[in-house]
Amino acid sequence: KIALKKYRRCVKRSCIKRPQVVSGAKKDGFGLRVFVLSDLHTDYPENMAWVRSLSTKRHEKDVLLVAGDVAEMYDNFILTMSLLKERFEYVFFVPGNHDLWCRWETEDFDSLEKLNKLLDACKQLGVETNPAVIDGLGIIPLFSWYHESFDREDDIVGVRIPSLDMACKDFHACKWPGNLSNRDTSLALYFDSMNEKNQNTVKRIQSTCSQIITFSHFVPRQELCPEKRMLFYPNLPKIIGSDWLEDRIRSIHGVESSSFACHVFGHTHFCWDAVVDGIRFKFRDQNGPSCKVHVPMWTKKGYRYQCKPSCQVQGFDLNMAPLAYPRERKRRMNGGETWLPFCIYLDGEFGAKVMPCYWSDYYAINPRTPSNTELAPW
Repeated sequence: KIALKKYRRCVKRSCIKRPQVVSGAKKDGFGLRVFVLSDLHTDYPENMAWVRSLSTKRHEKDVLLVAGDVAEMYDNFILTMSLLKERFEYVFFVPGNHDLWCRWETEDFDSLEKLNKLLDACKQLGVETNPAVIDGLGIIPLFSWYHESFDREDDIVGVRIPSLDMACKDFHACKWPGNLSNRDTSLALYFDSMNEKNQNTVKRIQSTCSQIITFSHFVPRQELCPEKRMLFYPNLPKIIGSDWLEDRIRSIHGVESSSFACHVFGHTHFCWDAVVDGIRFKFRDQNGPSCKVHVPMWTKKGYRYQCKPSCQVQGFDLNMAPLAYPRERKRRMNGGETWLPFCIYLDGEFGAKVMPCYWSDYYAINPRTPSNTELAPW
């Protein structure tokens, strides 16, 4: 509440200014460190308590990437981002689907109006939502939304599966203007178009930075989610990713294998660390002390995140970093109750070793067979 009151007081006095992102200072013998978090879901008191428990000293010169789904309630979003900004020198953010829910807000606005309200709040708090360069490292937040046609694998048949409307609260909790809908590609195209205003900055980063981190909330490749037969909700791939996001990532990192390309994502709550078509993809769920941490993907209590998701697809590094829901934490999914933000970059280097994550490890050994629609035994 103190952080929230401070934010509101500063907004009223117009005394908060957007900071310039400049050279990151070194501390305790470390160079620039970049940590990731995602899917904090701090509407749950347990998760907000986890954020409050983060050290106010340990990360005061570090960078934090927050890959969406911070909170459903606007006030909880403000409080969470204020707490994170008090703990990290630089905080970057992209919105997730839960951030744009409008179910319990006291003000009457739709999801696009809420998006603009969140971005304005980030500006006031000094949280970055645009690309920037810190100590020669390019950091590029990417706006995105999912579309059903992202899923190209065979559907599960012969069993009763709830419709997307029934299974996904976005269809009811989000309120979109008449020209936008979850039922087609309009939202995916709209959110991707939001990245266009930063194209000149992205080009400058490409020309000046040898290392670049991109991050999003949603998933850029279907290979970064288990096959449908493995899922409790087999239609999940229809509401997780965007082809336009993948195209945008490739336009930034290139199409060839590179050890200097990393993308972090969240949303699915499956920890992942893999290289796909030359890019390293990481996912770390941070929904509480014992679930997946969507963004922080490389460290447990310090440099490599605890339980981070990541994988390689066509040469790129992909990381997922979710925090998780309290029920996942209680089941001790993807980690334990001592999780800390995950470090993906330290002293000018990405972590060389792909971190152990259940599903990316599984697919490193077992080929993906989406044509197999026989449900897993569980």
